Amino acid sequence: MAGGFGNIMLQARRMQGQIKSLQDQLEQTEFEGAAGGGLVKVTVDGRQKVKKLTITREAINPDDLDELSDIVTAALNMALTASLEHSQAEMKKITGGINLPGLG
Repeated sequence: MAGGFGNIMLQARRMQGQIKSLQDQLEQTEFEGAAGGGLVKVTVDGRQKVKKLTITREAINPDDLDELSDIVTAALNMALTASLEHSQAEMKKITGGINLPGLG
């Protein structure tokens, strides 16, 4: 029985190392969302942190700031969704599809 537990602990440590490596990789991976025909672009990393927000002059209409807000929101959601989906797919490869709370 002790050998089985030791094997589980070894696998857990190996998985922990793989997860740390993935987290480091995700910080370097960028995802972009664009909306309004490219009037607004958002770049996020694989950890869902915003790295860059670009708004063209053509996107700014002082008489309709709600439209700009909608475009920014759409671009941000596109970038975050791409990042999150990629992160989840990579984590699933490591965990074999097992949902481990607090990881990722």
